[in-house]
This record gives sequence, structure tokens and C-alpha cells, in this order.
Amino acid sequence: MQSVMPIILDVFLPLSLAFIMLSLGLGLTLADFRRLLEMPRAVGVGLIAQILLLPVAAFAMGRLFGLPQELALGLMILSLCPGGVTSNILTKLALGNVALSVTLTGVVSLLSIFTVPALTAFFAGLIMGVEAPPVNVTKLSIALVLMTLVPVSMGVAIRHFAPGFASRIEGPVGKLANLLFVVIVVLAIIGGREDLVENLTTLGPALVALIAFLLITGLALARMTRLDMPTSTAIALETGVQNATLGIAVGSLITPGGAGLAALALPSAVYGVLMYLVVAPFILWRRRM
Repeated sequence: MQSVMPIILDVFLPLSLAFIMLSLGLGLTLADFRRLLEMPRAVGVGLIAQILLLPVAAFAMGRLFGLPQELALGLMILSLCPGGVTSNILTKLALGNVALSVTLTGVVSLLSIFTVPALTAFFAGLIMGVEAPPVNVTKLSIALVLMTLVPVSMGVAIRHFAPGFASRIEGPVGKLANLLFVVIVVLAIIGGREDLVENLTTLGPALVALIAFLLITGLALARMTRLDMPTSTAIALETGVQNATLGIAVGSLITPGGAGLAALALPSAVYGVLMYLVVAPFILWRRRM
């Protein structure tokens, strides 16, 4: 397994992420972006929760649970990632406002091209100081453009110019994207199993606490601004559910793990599993309401 990890991280992971982002683009329409003007309060609360609240909470959890510096930075990288297709699916299961969820995912995914490289470099210096790995903001931005903006734009273009074809392939593409996500998380955990075993007792509780805090706080923030429950549910899930695949990719780009998984990518890999366990009770609660 160790001998093939470089191929997985350098080839399979970027291509899989691009395909996942293509599936996201297929679900986006121009109306999703017009919703920025149609639902300014809901979109504004969602963006504040994701772009400001999320990184602050992740930084605090890293300190509170005493995570090693590399894992704390990996947690920050995860917090900077957008929701991804998974948050849209979970919002639908929770009877939330799917249209708002899709809009927030699309907007934050586009913004992440700028926010992820710049904020990763900032937090790397803040958390690790002189021991921080070098973060080439330009190189990371170009990689994100190729892995996220280009495939999302292709998906949006297909949806706009060939809506019938997009509707036919959206289901199969989405299922394959979900399968690729599972495969990436499993392979990432296997590749980083030694670090995982060593740090699971601190990393696991930190991730569970972060997800639960974000779900509750995102919901409370939305309700405080008098948004309805379906809209508040969408904001809560967009705040608490991140694109673990992107987190693994960014962590691996900054510090290539060689034969194994980079420590910066490990929090995203573990998160890919724990997230479902924490979100499931929230979804069941919302459905029973």
C-alpha cells in the first residue's frame, strides 16, 4: 500500500477531486448565484458562519484539545474548505433549504480559490511559527483553480447549454462522486494510520466537538437573525460540513507525505468519517420536527 500512496496522492486524488467538483457544477444554475440578491440576509449569515465563525472555532478547538502543531494546522485547513456536494445532500435529508445550501456551496467554493491559500499561509505562521512548512500561495491557488474552478465551471456550462444532458448524467455522476469520496477517505486513513493511532485520542474528540459546536452555533446564529427553520438548517449544515477531499488535497500539496499521508491531511481524512456520525442525530432530529 505504501508504495502506491504517491500515485494515489499525486494522480488519483486531484483527478477525483476534480470529478467531485464537476458533479457540484452540474447541480448549479445561474439562478443559484442570483440568489445572492434574492436572499441577502440568509446568504450573508451563511457566509459569515462559514468564512469567519468556522476558522475561529477550529483554531480554538486545536488549542483547547492541545493538538500537535501539524494536526492543528491540518484542522485549520479543513475549516477553510467549502461544504461540497455532501452538505447539499445532507441538507436535503434534513428537510432544509436545499437551494440556499447549493448557493452557499457554490459561492464559498469559488471564494476558496483565494481564501484557502492566503489563510493557510497565515495560520501556518501563526500556529507553527518558524517551523511552519513553506506555503507557496501562487502554486496552491493555481492547483485549486485546476481542481475546483475549472471543473465547477465545466459543470455549470453543461447545465446551462445542455440541460437535458446534464439532467441525465447528474445522478450517475453524483453517485460516482460520492463513491470516490469514500475511497479517498479510506485510502487516506490507511496511508496515515500510524499518525492516526498515535493521535486519535486527541484528534477524534477535537473533531467531534468542532462539528457539534458548528452545527449548534450555525443553527442558533440563523435563528437569532429570524430565519425560518429550513433556512437555518441549511446554514447549520453548511457551517458544520466541510469538503474533506479538498482538505486532504491541500494538506498533501503543502507537505507531501512521501510513502504515507501528510500529517496536515490527516484531520480531513478522519473528519470524513466522524462527520457522518455527528451529523446523523442532527438530521434525525430535524426530520422528526
